[in-house]
Amino acid sequence: MPAGLGHLTTAVQLATWIRGHWGIENLLHHVRDRTFREDDSKVRTGHLPRTMAGLRNLAIGIFRQNGHTNIAAALRHTGRDHTRPLRILGLT
Repeated sequence: MPAGLGHLTTAVQLATWIRGHWGIENLLHHVRDRTFREDDSKVRTGHLPRTMAGLRNLAIGIFRQNGHTNIAAALRHTGRDHTRPLRILGLT
């Protein structure tokens, strides 16, 4: 819950906050869990888990910015031509 609201939070404000939380969960974490199988990752030491999460977030963000709503399909499409992400970023 946002700081400073305490007992002054109305039911509508609380519902709005919860919906916002689940919107983030569905757009980002669910994709990382299901598409990238993040929960099955064997990367568990040092900074690597956070680094890998950041790279996954970057990939999801790039695909969404490019208009993709189905990240799994975008990954399959990208897998056919490794230069596509570079073109999206304007690097080729």
